[in-house]
Amino acid sequence: MHPSLRTGFALCLLLPLAAARAALPDEIQVYTDDINAPGEFGLEVHINTAPRGQRSAAWAGEVKNDHSLFITPELSWGLTDTMDAGIYLPTARDSASGNFYAAGAKGRFKWLPIRGNEITGGAFAGLNLELARVAHRFEQYRSSAELRAMLGWRTPEWLLAVNPVLSWDLSDGAERRTGYGFGMKASRELGNGIAGGLEYYTDQGKLGQRQAWNQQDNKLFVVLDIDRKPWGFNVGVGKGLSKETEKLTLKGIVEIGF
Repeated sequence: MHPSLRTGFALCLLLPLAAARAALPDEIQVYTDDINAPGEFGLEVHINTAPRGQRSAAWAGEVKNDHSLFITPELSWGLTDTMDAGIYLPTARDSASGNFYAAGAKGRFKWLPIRGNEITGGAFAGLNLELARVAHRFEQYRSSAELRAMLGWRTPEWLLAVNPVLSWDLSDGAERRTGYGFGMKASRELGNGIAGGLEYYTDQGKLGQRQAWNQQDNKLFVVLDIDRKPWGFNVGVGKGLSKETEKLTLKGIVEIGF
């Protein structure tokens, strides 16, 4: 494995643990080496729900995710061989009121300068910057920024990826301290464009704040990836591993390239 990737994996595994809670589960995904070709238009639809989710509000007016349905179209455009850009338009149906909401918008810019061979695989590395403005009922702080590293290794049979994430709340009296967490994915090709594996997500709060395990947000998903170009599918069932996490989450991603 490339030395920089070994370092990235080690840093992620040694991160101290702290508390956090993600309010708007519009996207549950580990970023890998996927990027649009120059001029290529892409569409992904993220669909998530928590049949056994959080029932208590973290702030006044929050839409709780228990039995709520989150549907987020993501539009993307290829800019160069190593860059693309996209926009998320998250929506949600609140299970408590039955109301359907447009949550706001999130823009992103991806840079992936290191990629392996499309057939034989290899190392990949890059960065993804996201800026968001969403309604207060979904996020306590409506404006935010996120910087995500994409590190990993792919072979014809295996995919390993890790996404260290730094985040900042930017409005509504936020302290503007740096939040952090990461996502990890390991999957194996099962044959005919189908892969199965595990994804792990943790949102660990603000730098310098260490909490007990049961106050953290930790989820483990069993996932299935299906590649039927131009279509792609990712489906998963997730279990919360700590007290402050949804006990059961279902997620799906439908992808089509143009």
